[in-house]
Parts: sequence; C-alpha cells; structure tokens
Amino acid sequence: MEKHVSEAGFSPEQIDTTRPHPARMYDYYLGGKDNYEADRDAAERILTALPDVGITARSNRDFMHRAVRTVVSNGVRQIIDIGTGIPTSPNTHEVARQVDSQVRVAYVDNDPIVAAYAGAKLTNSGNAGFVLADIREPAEILDHPVTKELIDFDEPVALMLLAVLHFVTDAEGASDIVRTLTERLPAGSHLILSHATSDFNRNDGFGQVAKVYNEESTASAQWRTGEEISAFFEGFDLLEPGLVQLPLWRPDGPVPSGASLRQHMGYGGVGVK
Repeated sequence: MEKHVSEAGFSPEQIDTTRPHPARMYDYYLGGKDNYEADRDAAERILTALPDVGITARSNRDFMHRAVRTVVSNGVRQIIDIGTGIPTSPNTHEVARQVDSQVRVAYVDNDPIVAAYAGAKLTNSGNAGFVLADIREPAEILDHPVTKELIDFDEPVALMLLAVLHFVTDAEGASDIVRTLTERLPAGSHLILSHATSDFNRNDGFGQVAKVYNEESTASAQWRTGEEISAFFEGFDLLEPGLVQLPLWRPDGPVPSGASLRQHMGYGGVGVK
C-alpha cells in the first residue's frame, strides 16, 4: 500500500506560527525542537503555573507505548490515531510494528505543521497515511479517502484519543464526537484514551493553565474527573486495570507512589467493544 498525505501544500494563512498550538506545546513539554516562539512562551507560562504538566506529558507518551503494544498483541492490525501531534519517535506505527509489521495507521491532526512532517516521519514506511482534519468534525475523519483506503471497518480497529479530549469542551459536544467516532467500529475494536485531570493534584495552577489555552491557543481546555472520563468508554469494556493514573496502567517498570504519583495528572485506559 502506498503512503498518503492528505494535502500537498498549505497557504500562509493555514500555517500560523504566531498563535500557540497544543500539538507544538506538547512537543515542547517533551523536550522537542519542532515548536515556535509563541508555543514556547505559552508552554513556559503553563509550566511555571503547573510544573507537573511536563511529567504528565512524558507519562502519557509512555502509556501510549504500552497501550499500542497491548491492542496489537490482542490482534488489532489497524489504528486511527487522532490528535497525532508533532512526530516523536517511536511513533504509533513504530511501536505497533514491533509486534506486527503489517499494522496500518491513519494519523489525524488539525495542525498543518504536523502534516508537513508526516511524509518524512509518519508515512514514509508505507501502510500509513495522514489526514488533516479536526476531531470536532468526526464524520470528515471517518469518511476521508485516506482513512477509507487504510481502514477496513469490517475488521477490529484501535481508535486512539490520547491527550486530545481535554481540548474539546462539553459545549463543543465532546461526548457526541466520541460516540460518532466509535459507533462505526465493529466488535473487537479498542479505544485507547488518555485525559488530563485535576483529581490528583489540586491547586490554583489549573485555572492559569486553562486561561492560557482558552485565551491564546487554538483550542480551549477542560479538565474532567475520572467519572466524566469513564463516560467516554460507553459501549466498551475496560481492560484491566481499568481507568487509572497513567503510570499505573500495565506498568513495565517501577511505579511512582505518594507525592511522585500525584505529579502524573492524567488518566489512561483501554476498552474493547
């Protein structure tokens, strides 16, 4: 199967480096270099208000590795990764293909700059494609020609929503969006989901972080409780150990505890339909 990127080029209006974007800010939290002054400035103010954001970003990345290996080991051979972000190796297809070399991946992000990296870092090995689309338009993602060529909805699919739903507010219809994305998935499909929360570490910094995202970046932020996040798994049975703090989901090394564990401000879980 050939590699695919959804757009050949972008107008200057599409590539706005003057406004912080969550994907590029996340890249900065991870220590990456693919970000711009506006992203770094906003990210630094967030890290000043809530230093554990950086720790949480890294634990989210580690959770992704473990979750992808799990679903592929369970027999899934096709993945839709929504909210891909700036490519950071190992990417989803690289992790998946450590288990099975034939896994197909449709990457999705709404940042044209992420798309600019896709050909070199995500789709160059084949059996992978990139869709420039926004999670707020789920039907557009599912019906995109790249998605349709890569993903067979008659076979189990792993849908990845990692650290993306906290940028979709209830007013924007977060629950309906997830329902639209999952209703076409056949039995045996998996939902990999992670989400930021203030459940474990309550301080005034969360309000300051939300203000930066809501007033300056390209997406608003909404923290949710564990109960609210669990609701996104409607129609899915959670795999053990359920929806838990990121480092506690099937750890493959030492697990933090006490104050160190509270620094990981996110839930992660995997469900099977």
